[in-house]
Amino acid sequence: MVSREHKRGSSLREKFHLLRSITNSHAESETSVIVDASKYIKKLKQKVEKINNETTSEQSFRESSDPNPMVTVETLENGFMIKVMSVKNEAGMLVCVLETFEDLGLDVVEARVSCTDTFSLHAIGSSNNDGDIMDAEAVKQAVTEAIRTWSDSHA
Repeated sequence: MVSREHKRGSSLREKFHLLRSITNSHAESETSVIVDASKYIKKLKQKVEKINNETTSEQSFRESSDPNPMVTVETLENGFMIKVMSVKNEAGMLVCVLETFEDLGLDVVEARVSCTDTFSLHAIGSSNNDGDIMDAEAVKQAVTEAIRTWSDSHA
């Protein structure tokens, strides 16, 4: 007959093993697994906070009366995260932005677009220009200018 202590210890070891696998920890000691789990939870909290901040900024942008599109560009390891939001959804704006990406030599790796009431584009673009180094500000200026030029010609 297996003792209650042995069952409890076995159950605890299984839980530590599960915790180690969930948090991608390679630690051997239980204390280190808990430390890794704590770090993992902090990273998850930061991700949630970032998503909440993005959602809040998008919501406040939608509620604003600013007719100008908001363009933000973040540098990633192999490209850029480009976000374009506009309270107006005008036919052709997506094509304008994608043509600008092409002119800049950016390949769209992943994109999420909404063109129902407002215009929202979240895209990850990687540079296909081998020697040319591009910075986030240059991408932002090019996209903003292209949208401005396009809007003026369709007003």
